[in-house]
Formats: sequence, structure tokens, C-alpha cells
Amino acid sequence: MRTETEPLLLDTHIWIWLNEGVAQLPQEVRRRIDRAGARGGVLVSVMSVWEVSLLHARRRLRLDQELRAWVRQALAPPISVADLTPEIALECHHLPAWSHGDPADRILVATARQERMTLVTGDRTILDYAARGHLRALAC
Repeated sequence: MRTETEPLLLDTHIWIWLNEGVAQLPQEVRRRIDRAGARGGVLVSVMSVWEVSLLHARRRLRLDQELRAWVRQALAPPISVADLTPEIALECHHLPAWSHGDPADRILVATARQERMTLVTGDRTILDYAARGHLRALAC
């Protein structure tokens, strides 16, 4: 069950959309992020920073500024970085009924589970996993 007071962990594409002003982000999701941000409860995994860097290096993501400047701006309050702990690293290989091979998604799901966060995502595989009761997720 999702509650309004749980911290939100943004999937990489949601973090990009939020910072690039992409219209695909529904208004209700934007409002939830704003409310969580007012409580200091909007986080991004360091794996999302890695993914943005990878996408940019492969020219699959174009930014309107230099990569490091974009990341600094995109991590400005109210967004903070979720710690990548040994427990999360271990959890990512012991997710119940998980078959998705993407290592970044494993880290995001493990982070949300371990830290009791709601993962904000549009990833159908992750949303299906959440629907089976393994994770709290907010669909975009």
C-alpha cells in the first residue's frame, strides 16, 4: 500500500523527464513529487546518475548543458541521492520472483525495497513486479 508520506525514488527516465520538463509526466505525479520534495523525500539512485552518463556518452540523451552541470542542477534540492549500501547491493541479487536482467533496475528496485520507498516509474516490468506485491510503485 502506497502512502503520501513515503519517500519517492525516481526511476532514471522520471528524473530526466522532471528536469527536462517532458510533458509525459502526469500532473498528479508532479504534485506527488512536489509534496514529497517539501518533506525532503525525493531521491535518485547513484545508478541513475550512471545511466544518464551512459546515455549521454552513447548519444542517446541530449542535454541543453554540459553533463556535469546538468547532473549538479538535477540533484539540487529538493532532490537528494539515495545511499548505495552493502545491504542494497546484496538485496539486488535476492529479489523475490525477479527476472529482469537490467542491473540498474535491480539496484533501483532493491533500493526502494530496502529503504521503504515508493519507486516512481513508467517501466512496465517494474510496475508488474509492484502489482504482484513485491514493491511500492507510482505509475507514470
